[in-house]
Amino acid sequence: MRAVIPPTVVAARGLVEPVLRDAVARLDPITERVAAYHLGWADPEGRPVTPGGKALRPALAVLSARAAGAEQSLTAAAAVELVHAFSLLHDDIMDGDRMRRHRPAAWTVFGQSAAILAGDALLSLAGELLLEDGCPGRVPAARCLAAATRRLIAGQALDLEFERRSDVSLDECRQMSTQKTGALLACACSIGAMAVDGPDALIAALAAFGAEAGLAFQLADDLLGIWGSPAATGKPVLSDLRARKKSLPIVAALTSGTRAGERLAALMAGTEPLSEADLRAAAALVEEAGGRSWAETEAKHRLDAAERHLADADMPSAVRAEFLDIAHFLTSRGH
Repeated sequence: MRAVIPPTVVAARGLVEPVLRDAVARLDPITERVAAYHLGWADPEGRPVTPGGKALRPALAVLSARAAGAEQSLTAAAAVELVHAFSLLHDDIMDGDRMRRHRPAAWTVFGQSAAILAGDALLSLAGELLLEDGCPGRVPAARCLAAATRRLIAGQALDLEFERRSDVSLDECRQMSTQKTGALLACACSIGAMAVDGPDALIAALAAFGAEAGLAFQLADDLLGIWGSPAATGKPVLSDLRARKKSLPIVAALTSGTRAGERLAALMAGTEPLSEADLRAAAALVEEAGGRSWAETEAKHRLDAAERHLADADMPSAVRAEFLDIAHFLTSRGH
């Protein structure tokens, strides 16, 4: 059974989408078409479709402003989503992922070059939106988003390097996930409060919450990358093993010191595509070596740590509850 999307997320999507559409409309027609397709607004010919995507990061940014006593900061929320969209466009190309949200990835429709340019354009729009906004904390907010993007890129660089290595440690893999996923989640959770010039202590608590929730989310996503159904992920079954990715549960299994871990390493050491039988065997070996149970336990620990950061932060109790609702949703999608 799939988790129900929190009402806060649904509401945020409705609030932020007009800001996103206005921003994307600034692009040249060729790039706008690619971006509109990637964001789920249009088909390959540019005809409108029912939008997809969950808008989790914009929802967190909206809540962040509310935590600081402001009604909302839609510009900051839109900017975070633009950076997220940029990262997915490039990530699909680097990983060779052909599906995104249950339909062909943008690069398979428009070509790699057009998708790269669209990603670059969305990234530039994010900074443009923040810096032209009238919010008092626009410059610190823009600096925060730029730093989070730099860390996200560093995490992606590590992820690519790990594909060429057989000696990746669990600490290295955790660091990669903290940067690739946790950095932007931490920014999303704090940028709204930063944009409206909220208290430093609140901004720090929200960023710490987001970093821990981001790692918990990545652990849950890594579990989906092995055991998730295509209906839940929009990608082929066993996709991370198929790509020989060094995700957290896989690295936990590879470094477990168990016979199952050694057998998994031997399976993943080759260069030929793994057969369906090999993929099923590899998933069983990750589980036998303890990678699945470790990731599930670690995700719970990270979620608990996130909740502790939020517990003493000075904010309305209703906003705190909505933050926690989203954090639990992030880690409870069906495997």
